[in-house]
Amino acid sequence: MEIEMLFKVAGIGILAAVIVQLLKQNGREEVATVAAIVGLILATMLMISMLSELLNTIRSTFSLY
Repeated sequence: MEIEMLFKVAGIGILAAVIVQLLKQNGREEVATVAAIVGLILATMLMISMLSELLNTIRSTFSLY
């Protein structure tokens, strides 16, 4: 499951990078910045469940509540 998540995040990153470069070449820097932020948000939203699981594991390992 982690490999699939890695490929999804990498795909989003590559797609966002291509879109940003195309927009910058066309002189649309503001829209390119928004596209980069949207790509970052999408990747983060995909990883939220994994981050939650990681924090729960850390809590249980160190007996933090």
